[in-house]
Amino acid sequence: MQIITAENLAYSYGQQRAVDGVSFSVGPGEVYGLLGPNGAGKTTLIGMLASLLDPAGGRILFNGEDLTGRPQLLRPQLGVVPQEVSLHDELTGRENLAFFGGLYGLAGNTLRQRVGEVLERVGLLKDADRRLGGYSGGMKRRINIGASLLHQPRLLLMDEPTVGVDPQSRNYIYELIAGLAEQGTAIIYTTHYMEEAARLCRRIGIMDHGRMIAEGTLAELLELLPVRDLIRIGISGAERAELEALAAGSLADFAPLIGDGELTLQVDNAGRSLAAISAAFGPEAARISDLAVERASLENVFLHLTGRSLRED
Repeated sequence: MQIITAENLAYSYGQQRAVDGVSFSVGPGEVYGLLGPNGAGKTTLIGMLASLLDPAGGRILFNGEDLTGRPQLLRPQLGVVPQEVSLHDELTGRENLAFFGGLYGLAGNTLRQRVGEVLERVGLLKDADRRLGGYSGGMKRRINIGASLLHQPRLLLMDEPTVGVDPQSRNYIYELIAGLAEQGTAIIYTTHYMEEAARLCRRIGIMDHGRMIAEGTLAELLELLPVRDLIRIGISGAERAELEALAAGSLADFAPLIGDGELTLQVDNAGRSLAAISAAFGPEAARISDLAVERASLENVFLHLTGRSLRED
């Protein structure tokens, strides 16, 4: 059985449709990546999943039970890691966790035990009695994650938990997420870092304009690309007119893109294409000064599906 299932979810702000018929599910021990440009509807979707917003259409199932009008079924088993660090700098790490544990209804020996376990899990036991104001950004992020784990939730919503984090803390967070998944926690993970999603997530959903436009494993998403490899070829002393002539002539079959002193060829398989590319260059092959192969990535898929223009809202 799936831990959380969204069925045709919709939400509007006035006349603006922010989420428009989104469906997906996440099972036990699965890290599900949720990607999308600014304004795609991710934040609104997370708000509905966290029972902070009531869907205008569709429904959410938790362990197979419809949550419509019954958010109390989910909340005791839900952990939320917000993008903004929601902690108190004047309190110690231990005191911060004790405060949040109290909000979850923990008390006495149970609370003390869970605070100690979480501090150890996020790697901050030795710093537990320092005030949070003296913590680094990465340490604060780890305490922020720890606060969401005190009540041992079955579902964890993580909204860009590594923003502004140093590489060491980022790797620690990755290991923490992998450990939670191994224990059966279902995790929905939003990020703008494509390498994070590729590394952590079993499946990935890409949203745009309020809709889920693609979903699958990394391998399945890569299949959506018209080409799988890019070959960048630098040509010594080449003027743009020469590059344009090559692009329109012998190299036209490789859908070349013209850059500054180089051509980028788009192919399905670089290894199988190199001989044909060399033959297409003919005598000009002697002028090749550099050659690099760029394998298709999740970022290529994301840009292919959502466009390359920066969005500010």
